[in-house]
Amino acid sequence: MTPHAADAELFDGVLAHEDRRPAAFLPGATDATAAHSAAAHAEMLLASLALSERVRSDDADADAEPSAALQRVEAKVDLLLGLLGAMLRERGDIPPPALLRWSTRGARIDLHGDALAIVSGARGVLRVQPADWLPDCIELPARVVASEKNVAWLAFEPLPPPMAESLERHLFLLHRRQVAEARRNQR
Repeated sequence: MTPHAADAELFDGVLAHEDRRPAAFLPGATDATAAHSAAAHAEMLLASLALSERVRSDDADADAEPSAALQRVEAKVDLLLGLLGAMLRERGDIPPPALLRWSTRGARIDLHGDALAIVSGARGVLRVQPADWLPDCIELPARVVASEKNVAWLAFEPLPPPMAESLERHLFLLHRRQVAEARRNQR
């Protein structure tokens, strides 16, 4: 498949989000049990992120300022998450940042390291840190449908419906935040 055809297959007619975030394609076969476990973990993580973001936006919309005690607790949690994230990056559990465009169908990713090992038809997982402040990743089973230089187009294996819904909601939140930030920068 050509890169142009892969773009059309993965992104035409669906919400897609593009930004730079920790992400990598890890080639290699995954067994069904591991794939099911990864999907359950990803679904739980994305659902928790959606709840967390909804609570944060509800707090921002409230007329009352959060109490000083609540602000201190949130600051401490943010510090702990930052420390944990730094430790995981040192261990190599968080991939390096990459330009990533993704939808519920698949992703286009700038590759790191040995890009020559990524060939069309290769199977593996897309490992992505879904939120900057969260030192954890989701893994989405995928296969390479096209590659060119240091870029790969990945089609996700069929996702369970609840996982696909969680991913779509997460991509919508990322897109909405990006649009709001662009509007703020225009002012």
